[in-house]
Amino acid sequence: MENQKNHAVRYDHFGGRDVLYVAELPKPLAKAGEVLVQVKTAGINIGEAKIREGKLEKVFPSTFPSGQGTDFAGIVEHAGEGVGKFKPGDEVIGYSNSRNSQAEYIAVPENQLVIRPKGISWEAAGGLFVAGTTAYAAVEAVGLKNGETVIVAGAAGGVGSLVVQLAKKRGANVIGLASEHNHQWLKDHGITPVDYEGNKQAALTKALNGKKADAFIDTAGDGYVELAVNMGIPANRIDTITDFEAAQRYKVKTDGGSAVPSTEVLGKVADMVAKGDVEVPIAKTYPLNRVKEAYKELEQHHTHGKIVLIASAN
Repeated sequence: MENQKNHAVRYDHFGGRDVLYVAELPKPLAKAGEVLVQVKTAGINIGEAKIREGKLEKVFPSTFPSGQGTDFAGIVEHAGEGVGKFKPGDEVIGYSNSRNSQAEYIAVPENQLVIRPKGISWEAAGGLFVAGTTAYAAVEAVGLKNGETVIVAGAAGGVGSLVVQLAKKRGANVIGLASEHNHQWLKDHGITPVDYEGNKQAALTKALNGKKADAFIDTAGDGYVELAVNMGIPANRIDTITDFEAAQRYKVKTDGGSAVPSTEVLGKVADMVAKGDVEVPIAKTYPLNRVKEAYKELEQHHTHGKIVLIASAN
């Protein structure tokens, strides 16, 4: 008999990782215009932890019990009435606007899916949407031109590792702030690494070698917006995806994934990854039932690349 159950990550009230659990729910149905996907992999993101903790309640109000997650990749099981782009068996990458991608099954509108290109792993595909569209939007926001210099804070994280590569593809000179154990990866990708510990401004000034930085992208928070302003970078060439309080104070940009056409950019970035033009580093994978451990590692802010949940192995 066909499986009619759906194991999905849930929480019943705001809190830390301990509020998370995996519930057994009915398998969702694909309504008209929707596609039912058996999820293979689902990404996790620091913003989801902040939503779960209640830190973003004004921006992203919650209804309990709440699901969790935006990114996913999987195999189409059923196409609802009126769906023309996808059929059962298609391998897809997608996103949810309902915070429920961390599950074995998900039903989403067909315009939130793209075909998974050959050459992109399930792990990279499942963690691509949020990081990929956010990185793309951040690079667009600061208007990089060939030969300009951009500094990227959090250069080895899930978003930052994509930002530095996309900026490099624009022809920019890229300086990446990251922990020392990630410096070799940055060098291998043509990025000038700078340790984020110690006197950051002095280290960046040394790395600039008498030149001036044209733009700054902050994926980490922790005072980097103020640092960029103090270095004389114009506010319209600074973008932060995390420090909204500082952004308001200094009038810098906060462009993330919502600033670009989502599915179109997802397709573009997926094609870049499939062709080998951009790499999605995978820090670690966890099965769905170890979601608490996955977020514990993520929240330590020392990961190189994406942490991805494995929702289905078959």
